[in-house]
Amino acid sequence: MNNSILIKKFDEISILGIRFHKLKVNELIDYIIITAKLNKKTVVGNVNIRAVNFAYDLPWYRDFINKSDLVFCDGFGILLGAKLCGNCVESHHRMTCPDYIENLALACEKENISIFLLAGKPGIVEKAITKLSTVAPKLKVKGHHGYFYKNGKENDLVIQQINQFKPDILYVGFGMPVQEKWILNNLEKIDAKVFLPLGACLDFYTAEVYRGPVWITNLGLEWLTRLFTEPRRLWSRYLVGNPLFFYRLLQQKFSKAIR
Repeated sequence: MNNSILIKKFDEISILGIRFHKLKVNELIDYIIITAKLNKKTVVGNVNIRAVNFAYDLPWYRDFINKSDLVFCDGFGILLGAKLCGNCVESHHRMTCPDYIENLALACEKENISIFLLAGKPGIVEKAITKLSTVAPKLKVKGHHGYFYKNGKENDLVIQQINQFKPDILYVGFGMPVQEKWILNNLEKIDAKVFLPLGACLDFYTAEVYRGPVWITNLGLEWLTRLFTEPRRLWSRYLVGNPLFFYRLLQQKFSKAIR
């Protein structure tokens, strides 16, 4: 059977003109596995409050998200925003990469699908590969750190290394919006099937960055831990960005109600 027939159509939800799909983590993994077997390039995006704020201000970023083949929710703030807009979503419609990366690795191992990890400081990818290899020993995986110039000769050498491996899945973790811009600029040059911009996933997975206790992450309050541990770098993202998102959302909601 053609794998394309097996790709499920997911309900779309729109917030401030940015769309994402309503799906669960097992459905996301299934989608990635199926599309990794197709003879086409697939982009799987994700949204959280920061992504929506970027998309609100940057037309190219908004287009990237809205034109991605699949977009999953990676933030409880987005779920709350969707509920405020009258959508029926649950906590299981939100997923974050460190929580499912090992299940994805197992699925890739089972289906003989390869992954290239492009992210993090030097040494992080190697730690991630070591961890993943203990879970999925036969997984075909290679990687390169994300601290390189994103254009010119150095960029070309990284792409050459990726293309020599010919991964089915390319994980890109430079942080928003750098990773999305890099994918846009290099999509046609890279011999890969599925492109996954996943931010700091490997930093969390290898414990390079502390996420906080499980009960914090389960409540969607992981941002509090990050703010506490890196206040200078992240205060604007959370203390300005989060209220700005909900202000814009409520402004839109009430303006529609008045009409």
